[in-house]
Amino acid sequence: MRKVANIYWLGVKELQSFLRDYVLLGLVVYSFSLAVILQARSNSQELNNGSLAIADEDHSELSRRIGHAFLPPLFQPAQAITEADIVPLMNRGRYTFVIDIPPNFQRDVLGGRRPQLQVDVDATAMVQAGLGAGYAQQIIDTEIANFLSRSEGVPLSTVNLDVLISFNPNITTAWFTSVMGIINNVTMLAIILAGAAIVREREHGTMDHLLVMPLTPFEIAMSKVWANGLVITVAVAVCLYVVVKIVLGIPIAGSIPLFMIGVMIYLFFATAIGIFLGAVAQSMPQLGLLFMLVFLPMNLLSGSNTPLESMPAWLAAAMQASPSTHFVSFAQSILYRGAGFNVVWPEFLLVAGIGGLFFGLAILRFRSVASQVT
Repeated sequence: MRKVANIYWLGVKELQSFLRDYVLLGLVVYSFSLAVILQARSNSQELNNGSLAIADEDHSELSRRIGHAFLPPLFQPAQAITEADIVPLMNRGRYTFVIDIPPNFQRDVLGGRRPQLQVDVDATAMVQAGLGAGYAQQIIDTEIANFLSRSEGVPLSTVNLDVLISFNPNITTAWFTSVMGIINNVTMLAIILAGAAIVREREHGTMDHLLVMPLTPFEIAMSKVWANGLVITVAVAVCLYVVVKIVLGIPIAGSIPLFMIGVMIYLFFATAIGIFLGAVAQSMPQLGLLFMLVFLPMNLLSGSNTPLESMPAWLAAAMQASPSTHFVSFAQSILYRGAGFNVVWPEFLLVAGIGGLFFGLAILRFRSVASQVT
């Protein structure tokens, strides 16, 4: 019980020290509030309100049907322009898409003469240009097919293709980027807070005071694990309930409490990495350099940005040894697909096992540093 009491009071001291460090406190608040909102709303990967103009030189029923088929939220209402205005307006960046319908277009379509219809695309808006060009082709082809089926009795396709999109029906980027931003921030802050706590003790000279007290390196390290882990756990829960569900209006399919259990298990690993780096680094700048060497590969290769299936087979197999990969996997399973404990428990167990191994290595490194100081 004395060891438990030591770990508790050392953790309380760590929390008090964190609350007085306004830089780290501000980083945590920003990372789980404004950073998530900005990432969700500014990194759009779908077509939204594409600016559109139509140069209708035919003025037929078919050309009007094509113009009226481009609807929000994919496209803005089509603006009528003349053929002579296409190049000047495109050069000024006024429209991303311009449809030029030539004279006698409907007559040539009905006559089977396969007339040319031109869609001009401003590709400087790269994402909208690529997606919008594909949508425009589908919309125009559909309107022409429907027009021919009613005017000439041409039958439509005998096959109706129904595409069922699960877990993100509108393929909204914010549904993905907001939650993935939280997951990446958990790893980042767990390493920074735990590592900074060790370096801060050393720079302020309080590490010497701790080591001459009847405390073991395990008690010192464990106090920093639970204190910094508590800060991040509370921040993640508030972010999911307030920022994601209320501010962004993004639905969470699964159980947030179950996900929080997984977060606490993963924090055992991430804070251990922070303690290890803090024991290696001699100063905050060194900790920052070591952090980049560790965090960037973990983040880029965890599956949060690129699926493991898209990586080389050897690299995907190697990343199975990283708890960050399993953290991303069970986070997506719970929050996106509504998976229960019976589905994610193997990954919980893997993260706990690998995290325990890394924590043991961190304690050994911290113990060697402590023996050098004494």
